[in-house]
Parts: sequence; C-alpha cells; structure tokens
Amino acid sequence: MAAPLLEKLSESLGSPEPAVRLILSILIGYPCALVYRRFLFYQSATVIHLFHALSGLALAAFNFGPQLYHSLLCIFVQILMLRLMGRTVTTILSSFTFQMLYLLAGYYYTATEEYDIKWTMPHCVLSLKLIGLSFDYYDGGKEPIQLSSEQKKGALPSVPSLLEVFGFSYFYGGFLVGPQFTMRSYQKLVAGELTDCPGKPPNSVIPALKRFGLGFLCLVIYAIFSPSYPDSYYLTDEYEAQPFWYRCVFIILWSKVILYKYVSCWVIAEGVCILSGLGYNGVVDGKHQWDACANMKVWLFETTPLFGGTISSFNINTNAWAARHVFKRLKFLGNKTLSHVSTLLFLTIWHGLHSGYILCFSMEFFIITVERQAQALVRDSPLLTNLANSWLYPLIYVVQQFVHWLFMGYPLVPFCLFTYDKWLKVYSSVYFCGHIFFLVAYLSMPYLRRAFVPKEKTEKKQE
Repeated sequence: MAAPLLEKLSESLGSPEPAVRLILSILIGYPCALVYRRFLFYQSATVIHLFHALSGLALAAFNFGPQLYHSLLCIFVQILMLRLMGRTVTTILSSFTFQMLYLLAGYYYTATEEYDIKWTMPHCVLSLKLIGLSFDYYDGGKEPIQLSSEQKKGALPSVPSLLEVFGFSYFYGGFLVGPQFTMRSYQKLVAGELTDCPGKPPNSVIPALKRFGLGFLCLVIYAIFSPSYPDSYYLTDEYEAQPFWYRCVFIILWSKVILYKYVSCWVIAEGVCILSGLGYNGVVDGKHQWDACANMKVWLFETTPLFGGTISSFNINTNAWAARHVFKRLKFLGNKTLSHVSTLLFLTIWHGLHSGYILCFSMEFFIITVERQAQALVRDSPLLTNLANSWLYPLIYVVQQFVHWLFMGYPLVPFCLFTYDKWLKVYSSVYFCGHIFFLVAYLSMPYLRRAFVPKEKTEKKQE
C-alpha cells in the first residue's frame, strides 16, 4: 500500500522515490521527538534506548530494506572491539581500520556515476560515530589533566552497553544525515539532563519550529530552482555553446541551488535534535542555547564573502569531528600544514572513491591557502587596510562575493560530477579559470607584499 503512494508522491513532486523517502524519514523525527517528550521523558534509560533503537531501525528499513544489516554488523563489531580490546590504541586503530574499510568497500561495490541515495549515505555518518566512540572510550581511561576541554566533554568513564550503543547509533535525529554528537551527549539526553528546565522536558518547541521553518524554506527553494540547474546541463552541447561569462554565472547559480539540498536536510534534522533536547547547549549571556547540533550557520553561509567563512558555516559537526579526532590528534607531527592536509585527505576518502572528491578537497586547500595569504597582505598593508575600510567597501564586497561564489562553485563541479571525463569537460569549457586564477594569485603574493607592505613589517615578520 505504501509503495504506490510513494510512487505517486514522487511523481507529483518530480523527485526520485529514494529522495522522497529520505525527506519523509527526516520529518518523521519530529513526531518521534514529541513521543519521547510526552511519554518517555520520565521512563527508564532502557525504555528510551529501545525507543531510539527501534525507531531508527524502522527508518533504516523504510529507506534501505534488508540492507540495514550493514549498520547492524558494524555496530556489533564495534561493541566487540570495545569489550575485548579495552582502552587501548589497538582499539582505536582496529575501529578506524574496520569501519573505514567497510565504508570504502560499500562505496566500491555500490558506486555509480550518479548521486544515489543508498545504504552508504547514513553509513558514512555511522562510521564517524563508531570511530569517535572508540576515541572517547580511550580518553575515558586517561587522567583529566591529560585531556583537552573537548576531550573531557566526550570521554567515557565506562564501556557503554549494547543497547546504549544501538540507541546512540540509530537515534532518529541523527541516523540518516547527521549531525555528529558524542555518546556522552546522548547519555545526558537519556538521563534528562539536556533541558533548560531541570527535571522536565525542555522548552525547545519554538527553537525547533524555527529551524524546521528555515529548513523547509531552503527545501522549497531547492525544489523550485533545482530543475533549472541540473548537473547534467554541464555535459550538454548547449552549455558548451554558451559564452564564457554565461558558463561562469551558471556555475555560481548552480552551486547556490545545489547546496540547498544539504542545507535543508541538515537544518530540518537539527530541529529534530532541538525538539528532543539533544540540541541544548547551556546558557550564554543569560540565554539558553540550542545550537549543540547545528550543522549550518545559515546567515554566515549566505553573507560571508570569504571561502573560509563558507567552510566554517557548512557541515559544522563533521568538520568539528575531523578537527577533534584527526587534526588535533596529529599534533605529534609538529606541522599544522601536514595535519591539515592529512585531515582533508581523510575527508576526501570518507566521502568516496571518485576522482572528483580528490580534486574538490585539493582545490579547497589551495584556495584557503591563497585566501589566508591575501588576508595577511591586506592586514599588513596600511594602504589596503584603509581601502577595505573606505566608502568603496560596498563595491569591494560585491566583487568579492562574485569571486567567492564563482570559485566556491568551481570545486563543487568535480564533487558533484564525480568522474574524470565529466569534470574535465566542464573545466575545459571554462578554460580552467579557477586553477589559473589561484595559481597566479599564489605566485603574485610575494611581489604584492613587496609593493604594498612597508619594509619594516616584512622584516619583522621574517624575524
């Protein structure tokens, strides 16, 4: 009965059935959170774990059918590793190796040349959860003085039970598209500690509805405009026949629209977490904060003229996970650049095996490097600083935003087209303008510093 209804719904919306199932599943998180608040908030931890585990498993079955066994298997293996290997580096390495190899094998055997919604999509979220679980369990065996403030928040004093890990893994607010959260946060949720009213369900309905409204607006924008900016248009003779300026503007508009696909899902899912209480983040300046599970800073995303600003506003929890468990744990290398490259390499592999991911993240690293050099140039040059703060700033902002979104969309082309033959065709049609622009900027930076930065500042910096 449900299948024909879903077929009709997907036809009327003009969306693939798996996408409709995904959106419905994220929305189902809201009634699940209401059930938890109304009937289960005062129940025992066992009952709450069962509810979270069974509701998440139902969503997994609804979307992926019998393929949900992949997540079940990885959770069981993770529990065995924690139980049998204890708080050791071996546990971390074994967890990291097994979960990543399983994910990569999934990518390899299910790969197509299109973006498909299949079991590997929530599994990439799950793999980070389970790897992070091994790190947090290991940290729980250290002395508090050995841990950073972030590690103290996530450190586990004891090995979690099987039911606890199931509830944590399948929690309806984060199973399908994220966000990432720690086992300790989940335990606090179950214990009723994540609330602005001690001993009572949180007053989070209004904050949750605000995020739902914003996420739904982004979803509507994507639904309206995405048919006009399909990925497939890049590969048509019509696109190649357009003038150069048109091809560049299309990249800008396409990238803005395509990113709303991610923004809408993340913001709606964040609303579920807020409604349940998982989004509670304490009190700042006398106000209760609900941003613990924020995966998007939408205002910053829309207004920042900086590449770094866009990256820091996008997929926040995943980036924070990578910073906490990869970048900062590579401190022993003694080289921030090497740690940064290693982290981006990990994120590249975590996303998939297509060449487009490699090109996207390598371009991201190069663009951020050049932008930081440009910011340092403006900061160190009195002339450029005064110019940036002058009446010309609105004009500079407009130009900067154009450049920002053109070259923000530029690395997204291989990210979304995946394969070498496709992204190479698009880059050839725009004459590799992004590569050339940033290469010239990078090579010009030393000469620009000589021209605009006073000699004494340059010498002081070199010292």
